[in-house]
Amino acid sequence: MGGAKPGGGPHRAGASKRRSKKQRKEEFLQAIPEPVVKGEAVVVEGGHLKVHRGISVQDFAEKLGLSTAEIVRVLFGLGEMITATQSMSDEALNVLAEELGYSVEIVDPSEAEEEEEAIVEEEPEEDRPEDHASRPPVVTVMGHVDHGKTMLLDAIRKTDVISTEAGGITQHIGAYQTKASGRTVTFIDTPGHEAFTAMRARGAKITDIAVLVVAADDGVKPQTIEAINHAKAAEVPIVVAVNKIDKPEANPAKVRQQLTEYNLLAEEFGGDTVFVDISAKQRTNLEKLLEMILLVADLKEFKANPKLRARGVVIEAHLDKGRGPVATVLVQQGTLRNGDAIVSGRSFGRVRAMLDENGNILHEAPPARPVQVLGFGTVPEAGEEFRVTTDEKVARSIAQARETRLRAARFVSVRGRPTLDDLFARIKEGELQELPVVVKGDVQGSVEALADSLSKLEVEGVRLRILHQGVGAITENDVALAAAANAIVIGFNVRPSAPAREMADHEGVDLRLYRVIYQVVEDVEKALKGKLAPEFAEVSLGQAEVRATFRTPKGMVAGSYITTGDLTRGANCRVVRDGVVVHEGKIGSLRRFKEDVRSVQQGFECGIGLEGFQDVKEGDVIEAFEMKEIPRD
Repeated sequence: MGGAKPGGGPHRAGASKRRSKKQRKEEFLQAIPEPVVKGEAVVVEGGHLKVHRGISVQDFAEKLGLSTAEIVRVLFGLGEMITATQSMSDEALNVLAEELGYSVEIVDPSEAEEEEEAIVEEEPEEDRPEDHASRPPVVTVMGHVDHGKTMLLDAIRKTDVISTEAGGITQHIGAYQTKASGRTVTFIDTPGHEAFTAMRARGAKITDIAVLVVAADDGVKPQTIEAINHAKAAEVPIVVAVNKIDKPEANPAKVRQQLTEYNLLAEEFGGDTVFVDISAKQRTNLEKLLEMILLVADLKEFKANPKLRARGVVIEAHLDKGRGPVATVLVQQGTLRNGDAIVSGRSFGRVRAMLDENGNILHEAPPARPVQVLGFGTVPEAGEEFRVTTDEKVARSIAQARETRLRAARFVSVRGRPTLDDLFARIKEGELQELPVVVKGDVQGSVEALADSLSKLEVEGVRLRILHQGVGAITENDVALAAAANAIVIGFNVRPSAPAREMADHEGVDLRLYRVIYQVVEDVEKALKGKLAPEFAEVSLGQAEVRATFRTPKGMVAGSYITTGDLTRGANCRVVRDGVVVHEGKIGSLRRFKEDVRSVQQGFECGIGLEGFQDVKEGDVIEAFEMKEIPRD
């Protein structure tokens, strides 16, 4: 039957065996192109790869001009079981790049936007210094609820906004412009109620000057401190307006003394913070306040280029039944005009109409102008940047590319914020010179002692900064602040609320919970020095809500409802009251219908007896948990 052909059958198999794994790898590496390749997903420059997080194997291979099958084969050889269309994790990308002989930089989808825009944009603009002109300052009014922020804006604008707000409390961020001494000033009114801390954080990020309103008859309050922290995190100058000086119990001197604890020292005491005593109700000293704001603005010399295509920030957005998506935006650069193609995050469209704060129609909006925009296809996210593109096709391309990247990034495990586990490695790589920390505790004394101990830690190469400290449960406000400042949240004898824990998981914020102060200091110091011991991770078993209490000859029994998981007799547990841990011990007994049981599952009622604790009350939460040791790498 003719015999084997040259190069076929057994001869080919023998040749394949003679090619070692090392030779096949060298041949594969030689196939990698050397020229610079730019695209949405990968940028190759010499021996360096820049890759967006969540890229698929197929896209990665295509951008490098390689076979998808070869990439899959290399990953399989490295122990990574990934298909061609699957998103690669950060670990897989690092392993693959190292195997190919590259260094790799993995960027978040949002960080890749400027590069992607430069690729999509066909007509780059020239930002010439001679085109820059002075612009109005953007002033954010911040402070505690009911200290008179909105009333102050009403007085400045000579309007009555406060009567339209539910309960007299600002529910949304409002942006307005007013005239002072013949000059324009943009004001942003941020909600002062603690439920709106996230919006207040956005206000601080887009502002030039923060006006801190403090009531002279009430002094410094928790939201006052949070406002100070947000303004300092945004690195903006603070002007303090001491309001309600018309009240008999007003004490402006006390306010000045209280604020010195937060490094806000009045000019009359030798400091550099401007204080103005005002009465928004009586319209006292408002002109002086505006004069001080303009003085600070003159020192900073705020400028922008009105000739560029507009860029800015979405302050607030909602869906209007009659008008569709409506976004309140603040123009920061360039001039926004009717008919402009616009994109913000994953939303895009064309500007159909613009309205000012009074509902008047505008045809263009210069820098520092807040304006309502109609024309987005979907509601953009508040806090997102917006930009004008050359046409709607470009805007659509950018929005769709962002949507694709964000969808891919959601499928991989991401931990971009500092954690104690990876702290030392990031310090060595030069990524981290400062570690911001949010500290919460059960009582003020413990919080102050813990903050004082942490601030005394000195490790070469990194500085620890207490971003915020307070008493009570860890709330969404604390997590929002930590997320904005890339901070770690440390809780002493307190627990996070369920929404706060969910938000921390979503934002990637590291929550550390302790019962002993020296363990906090030890852990942080060891993390800074790279000497952390094996970690004991807490695994939640279940939670029960105490709905009634019964006293029996054997002690107090908590009539409870299991809300999550299940509770087991003998398990470790803690009793949480209003977010504060009041007891930690073991579950002594479990009963259902007068019968002793070993465990009770979610959705059932039971009686719980706690070892060594008789002070259980209605409304308490009983958490069952176990500790598992996790060796560190």
